[in-house]
Amino acid sequence: MTTYGSFPGTRPRRLRTTPAMRRMVAETRLHPADLILPAFVREGISEPVAISSMPGVVQHTRDTLKKAAVEAVEAGVSGIMLFGVPVDEKKDAVGTAGTDPDGILQLAIRDVRTEVGDDLIVMSDVCLDETTDHGHCGVLDAEGRVDNDATLERYAEMAQVQADAGAHVLGPSGMMDGQVGVIRDALDQTGHEDVSILAYTAKYSSAFYGPFREAVASSLKGDRKTYQQDPANLRESLRELALDLEEGADMVMVKPAGPYLDVLSKVADAVDVPVAAYQISGEYSMVEAAAEKGWIDRDKAIMETLTGIRRAGANMILTYWAVEAARQLRSS
Repeated sequence: MTTYGSFPGTRPRRLRTTPAMRRMVAETRLHPADLILPAFVREGISEPVAISSMPGVVQHTRDTLKKAAVEAVEAGVSGIMLFGVPVDEKKDAVGTAGTDPDGILQLAIRDVRTEVGDDLIVMSDVCLDETTDHGHCGVLDAEGRVDNDATLERYAEMAQVQADAGAHVLGPSGMMDGQVGVIRDALDQTGHEDVSILAYTAKYSSAFYGPFREAVASSLKGDRKTYQQDPANLRESLRELALDLEEGADMVMVKPAGPYLDVLSKVADAVDVPVAAYQISGEYSMVEAAAEKGWIDRDKAIMETLTGIRRAGANMILTYWAVEAARQLRSS
């Protein structure tokens, strides 16, 4: 047998020999500031309500939401994305609670801003699905279809009241054509030029939203395939991206994160604005369920999923593990 004195000459394993070596040469690093905490606040409850399909996540009262915001600041998390859950009696066809200055989401925005000021970026969801009795993200026409342009009018109103309440960033998530431009105009015309827009640029119609619908007590019947993107399509996301940037988006997002890392990578390569990814409820619940069964190492799986999203190009990650992961990162 022929021998080679130095074969193999190149040994990549040399850079994997110890934890210190692996840490030194790591190409991707997670930091608490990369993380954003999605949080739910529910009207009419006196104690937090556990979400059965999302172990460890709750619908907050206004008081416990303020505590969660303080914990996020202390952990070094950058932002909190708020979702309001009104009582069923306040849901109607046009989502009136979403534009009521005293609606639960607007109250929550004020609460968090009062509690933590500018120490945490307060983000709010600009969408009607939580406040409509039909559960869709927009106003329906006479035939029961989502009316894009009538919905834009509602989004403009929502943007104004959320900005008035103190939101730093608005996240239009309904996937209506033209939503970013309409919201930008509404903000600029009402003295809110400094409020940023995080565009839900590529939001796919996904099977992984199921637990979220429990979290927001969704009234949805049917699906959202006529306005959320088809999971089969990638180029369509880049078209949506160009439109959102043209309309004035300050940041862009891909949702869900894990099943769409290829989309996230393409978007990140194409832009010079910050890119977010939302690790959604189903992604969270799968890890929690498998860990509960003893099938995976929960803590390692959490950090691996977050690292993969960061590696694919996300500058910011919305994750229900934000505070826990931030604490782990700070202690490591």
